[in-house]
Order: sequence, then C-alpha cells, then structure tokens
Amino acid sequence: MISKLTKRSFFLPCLLAMALLISPDAEAQRRKKKKEEEAKPAQTTPQKPAAKKGGIQPFDKVITSDAETDEGLFNVHVLDDKYFFEIPNDLLGRDMLMVTRIAKTASGIGFGGGKTNTQMLRWERSKDNILLKIISTTVTAADSLPISEAVNNSNFAPILAAFPIKALSKDSSGVVIEATPLLTKDVKPLGLPDNRRSGYRVTRMDSERSYIERVSSYPENIELRHVKTYLAGNSPSSRADGSITVEMSNSMILLPEVPMMRRLHDRRVGWFARGTTDYGLDVQQSKTVTYLDRWRLEVKDEDIEKFKRGELVVPKKQIVYYIDRATPKKWVQAIKDGIEDWQVAFEAAGFKEAIIAKEAPSPEEDPDWSPEDVRYSTVRYLASPIPNANGPHVSDPRSGEILESDINWYHNVMTLLRRWFFVQTAAINPQAQSPEFDDAVMSRLIRFVSSHEVGHTLGLPHNFASSVAYPVDSLRSAEFTQKMGTAPSIMDYARFNYIAQPGDEGVALMPNIGIYDKYAVAWGYRPILDAKTPEDELPTLRSWIDEKKGDPLYRYGRQGNSNDYTAQSEDLGDDAMKASTYGISNLKVIMNNLRDWTYVEGSDYTELGEMYGEVQSQFNRYMGHVSRYVGGVKEDYKSTDQEGAVYTHAPKAKQKEAVAFLNKQLFTTPEWMLDKEILDRLQDYGAVEDMRSLQSRYISSLLEWRKLGRVIENEALNGSDAYGILELFGDVRKGVWSELSAGKTIDTYRRNLQRAHIEKLEELMTEEMPPVPSQFRAYFGPGIDASQSDIRPVVRAELKTLQSTIKAAIPRTRDGMSKIHLQDALERVNNILDPK
Repeated sequence: MISKLTKRSFFLPCLLAMALLISPDAEAQRRKKKKEEEAKPAQTTPQKPAAKKGGIQPFDKVITSDAETDEGLFNVHVLDDKYFFEIPNDLLGRDMLMVTRIAKTASGIGFGGGKTNTQMLRWERSKDNILLKIISTTVTAADSLPISEAVNNSNFAPILAAFPIKALSKDSSGVVIEATPLLTKDVKPLGLPDNRRSGYRVTRMDSERSYIERVSSYPENIELRHVKTYLAGNSPSSRADGSITVEMSNSMILLPEVPMMRRLHDRRVGWFARGTTDYGLDVQQSKTVTYLDRWRLEVKDEDIEKFKRGELVVPKKQIVYYIDRATPKKWVQAIKDGIEDWQVAFEAAGFKEAIIAKEAPSPEEDPDWSPEDVRYSTVRYLASPIPNANGPHVSDPRSGEILESDINWYHNVMTLLRRWFFVQTAAINPQAQSPEFDDAVMSRLIRFVSSHEVGHTLGLPHNFASSVAYPVDSLRSAEFTQKMGTAPSIMDYARFNYIAQPGDEGVALMPNIGIYDKYAVAWGYRPILDAKTPEDELPTLRSWIDEKKGDPLYRYGRQGNSNDYTAQSEDLGDDAMKASTYGISNLKVIMNNLRDWTYVEGSDYTELGEMYGEVQSQFNRYMGHVSRYVGGVKEDYKSTDQEGAVYTHAPKAKQKEAVAFLNKQLFTTPEWMLDKEILDRLQDYGAVEDMRSLQSRYISSLLEWRKLGRVIENEALNGSDAYGILELFGDVRKGVWSELSAGKTIDTYRRNLQRAHIEKLEELMTEEMPPVPSQFRAYFGPGIDASQSDIRPVVRAELKTLQSTIKAAIPRTRDGMSKIHLQDALERVNNILDPK
C-alpha cells in the first residue's frame, strides 16, 4: 500500500513531466478556440444560474424524492439519516417552548418522564442562516415603553445553534435547514442536565453510541427523541464500562401568538406561580411580578349574560384528559372518576363540564393520535417499579397559561397505596386487613391518587396547612367526616384516617375534593369579565380572600417550611400529640394481628416484613409530627391591611407537652413494637440497633442547632411566655435519665439512648453548626454561631448537672451492667468538661 506521503511524492514529478510535454502549437490552438467561443452571440433562452456551492440550493436538489416527510408544525424530511426542518417564514420569530425530559433511563438515573429543562426559544433568520436563540423571560418591559430598549440590550439572546439555509420551500414560503447536528452533538440544554453530569462525573458524550431515535411533527409541536451515551466516572447503571445511556425527549411547542392575560399571584392562596422582573412598572425600584400557572378557561361570547346571572356555562375550550391505552381496563374508570371529581371545584368558578376524561382512541379509530401531541393531555400508565405518581404540566412562561399535562402513573403506586391504607386504617377497617385488596377497594384508592395528581396539573401545589384545620376528635365522627372528608383539601398529604378508633362506625377514611380546593380553583379560574388588565382584577381577588380571612378551612401552608408545626406532611387534626396517641393505639391493634393479616398460604414472611416496616415508619411519622412543635413557628400569610402576626411561636404549653409525649412514647422504650414472635420470623439481628437509631434521631432533632436558636429567640422576644432553653434541656434530661433518682436497672435500649444524649451534648459543646448556603436560607433560616450564643453555657451547665446526678446514682445502682454503664457515662461527661 502507498502511504499518503508516498502518493504525494509520486504524483508531483509526474505532473511536472506532463506539463513539459505540452507543445507550443497545442497551446496556440487552445487560445484560438477560446476567442471563437467568446465571439458567439448570446443565447436567447435564459439559463437558470448555477447555485453557489455551499449556498442556498434548489428545493428538489436538497429534498429529493427519496426523502420521507412528516408534515406538521414544521415539515420534517428524513434523507440518508439526515433530518431537515422546513420552517415556514411565518414561524420565524415566533416564541416556542422547549421542554426537555429523560424519556427512558437506567436504574439509578432519575425516572422516565422526568423534566430536566424548560426554555423559551425563537428561530430567527440572519442573512442565509437560521439562528436558534434562547429567550429570557426573567426580565421584561412592555414594547411600547422607552425602557424596553434598555431591557433588550441587557438581555441579548444567546444563540443555542446556527444552521445554514440549505433551500427555500417550493413556494418560497419557508426555509430548509439540516437540523441533524442539533441532535447528534452534545447540546447541553437538550441532553443530560448539569447536576447529573457532575454527580456522575460525566467527561464527554460518546458519539459512536449516540444516535437519533426519531423526529415527529405534530400540528403544534415537534417531538425530538435521541439516545445519548456519556462516559462517566461514577455511573450508577454501568460501572463495568463507565458509561450512562439515556433517551432524551425534547418537545418544541409553539406558544400562542397572543398570550393569555395573566392572573397575579397572592401567596395567601396556594398556587404554582412564576415571576418576571418588570422594568416597565411605575415604581421606584425593579419589582418581580408573579402570576399563576393555569389553563385558559374563557366564557363563550354567547354565554356571557348567563354567566353574569350566575348560571353555569361550558367554557370555550374544555380541559380534556385522555387515559393511556396501556392502562389496565379495570382501573380506567377509577382514573377517569378522579379527573372528573374536580368538576365540583370548577362549578364554584362558574363553569360546568370544564374538565373531562376520555379514553385514548385506538389506532383503528385514530391512527394519528399520539400522547406526544401537545394538543392532548394524557394520564400515561408506565410499567415501572417506582411506587409513585406525579402530575407535571407545561405552561407558557410569558403568561402562565398551561398548555398541556401528562400525568405519569407508575404501576407500582398500587403497592404504596396498599401499604398506606393497611397501616393507617386496618385497625378499624376490615377491607384493609389482608395482603391483597378487592378491586373495588383498590379502585377507590386509585381514584383518590388520580384526583390529587390532577390537582397539581390544574396549578395547585400541596397545601400542608389544610389537615390541621379539623379538630382531632371530629375525625372520629361519621357525620362530620362523611360531609367534610378528612381534610379541607385533597392537596394536603393527609392520606387516610389513622385517628378513628375501633367502634367509630361509618367514619370516612380519606379526603375528597374539599372546601379549600373549591375556593382555590374559584379564586384562580373564575373570570372577572370587566377587568382589562391583571391589575384591574386585584380588588376582586383580594376581596375573595378577605371574605375567608381567619377561617382555618381556607388557610394555605406551603410545603418546605420545616419550622411550621401546623404545616406538616401526612398529619391529621389540630393537635399532633392527641392525634398521634390515637394513631399509636391503632398501631398496637395492628401489631397484635399483623401475622394473621399478612398471612399468605405457602409464602415466606416477605409480606409480614414489609408491613412491620410500615408500622415502624408510621410510628416514626408520629414522632416527627410531635417533635416539630418544639421550637416551632406558625406561618400564616397576611397582607399589610390584615391584623395579626405572620409568624407566631408554638404555645409554651404545647411545646412542653410535645417533649412529655416523646419521653413517654419514644424515650420510654416502645416495647410493643418489639414483638418477639414477629422479630424471630424476620431477622437474625437488628432490633436493638433499629431502636437505637430511632431514639437517637429524635434526641438529635430536639436539640438541633436551628431549633435551639428558635427557642432562644422565642424566649428573647416573649419572655416567660416562651418555652425556654433551660426548661427544654431539663425536661429532656429528666425523661432520658429517669432511672437515676431511684437507682433502677437501665436496660440495653435506655443505655443506648443515654449515650446518644451525652454525644449530642458533646457535639453542641465542641463542634460548630455547618454554614447554611445562601440559596437554602429561605427554607432553613440563618445558622447559629455556637461560640457566641447561649447554647454552650447552657450545655456546660447541663453537663455539670448530669455529672453530679450520675455520680450520686452509681452507689445506689445494684444492677451490674447499669453500674458499668453509669461509670462509663460519668467518664464521658468528665472528658467533655475537662478534655485530656
């Protein structure tokens, strides 16, 4: 074989030799012929100019007859593994939304359908190129205002990609570009997000193992599917070759030419909202305007008078959900019922039949129907072991208009429902006292989850303040719960009625679309016909809130405020100590029957083990609900013209009661959970360690840095009305070390607990609280400077009290192991106070 270098060396002398062989006569003949050609008259038939190489070509030369074409928003032409977009001219400059999801994934890498990025885009022409620009909506100003020019100059749109125009459409109504590189290259906003790349230590994309799956065009969106393989130093799915493979989905959605009028957000009503800094407002500062995510529900022109008279009307465009063809037939009706349960809420907003559920058409009925078509919102049934369901939606960032939603329904959510329903209701509910539920029972549970997830797609977040609105004992009343459900909102994580006791016949076990849900939907969706601008709506919107102010049924409590003892996940009733006492009573009933209620002939003890774990988890939830009271602060949003505080510390008596509850129910070992007949069938080791971990966790929680900071601040602001830090430490010590005064035997569980208490005091005495990152301060509050706070002096005093108490108890203690433990505990305390 001749190498490249050898070939070049060989041909250069040959070319020189040939040049020398050309005679002068031959050269003269060539010049004569050229002059004769130039003297010929011009042809009368016009000739089509040859296309400039690399420039815009004739359509038929670029898109040949071999191309496969998918018509839609853009015509997508596929030719020899190349993808061409034929973009109409009237769509250049139009706002579009790109929604990026992980469509298919491997174990440990998120879940299929999870959204990773959303950004607004525009296709724009620049000479002979098409630019794909990322458009920011974080700052705005009306185009009619002079300041809009400054806003545009300060927010120059970055170019995501650029494409040379390959051809014009046949009728010159559009342009043709080759979009293949958009999907074959590693365009980060369309691929694996940065947080996953850093977590998995991704170095680069492997183009040899990446490819385009397909591109589908629909009337209002383009769906891009491409498989990406990345080299990763910390792959959770394929450590052998250090790679990650995912299938990415990019939905490019055409936004309405005229955005829907915004409805401005008020944080006193729970709503998914988005914001933009509007420099066009007549205020002396830049101000962020927040507005709701909601569907466009409008009154038909011919129904306006009916609506004004208070008659229910069908909206111009209904909200329609299609049930995925893959959904098992026996669950279809339950999911549809959960969707249409929301009709009562929209009736409060003045609409009837506003939300409708339909089954997806079969391929024979409509071969073009697809859940990826943005015109269709779908409940997608996914064969996945994930025990969950979620209800994301896609909305126009300019206005908040929800464009479509796909509820992801994972098959294994039924496992989750069965476990929750068992552990929270089996004590009073014969229908839950078995390993498998009847289809009728499971259908009702599926309907409940369907309603909750649909609420999210309508714009409603979790309302964790809802469940606290009902008095605990009202949840034992059949009359009350049948009318009101178990919480005013299905958007709380209120789950099932664990408060009702055996003998409380006819009591309701779960929430329905509640009074708060109807209020929130009416507040967000009821048209205010006379309003021409979002600001025009404000007096009416505020009046609707004022009508309900002070009523706990209409209070909103945000998810994520870990300090608010009245806005908790999976709690019930207005008193966590009382509710949890009822709940523990029911758990004891379940424990006494657990082997019988989990029995499956011929099986092993897997079911028993799972449900025993659920009992432990439910007990842990009760402890969490109660411990939140200590150092807890209620958050109750108000406007400036409302009376009362927004933030109120938990009453002193309730905080003290919470510590007494933990001393009784947790720190005094809950031996009812340590059933030897069950443990002997489940494990050879672990019961003591499980209990140590649980008790230690709540010792640490009660004496956590930020909690102590709130206790100190409460006492500084409210004096003797506050539950003070000395009282807190004293109450914990008396509960944890109660054996000392009488020299009682200290068992294994209590010895572990007491050592955990000493270790927590040592941490407070010798360590510093890790700094709180600025982005999390809104959730967790500021950190605590231990060396300059009251924490260390109080801990030192506490250790000295413990030192003297242990020293005095040692001679009174007769049990050998207890004495050894106390001698060790004293040594530990001595070493903290006087380090060697």
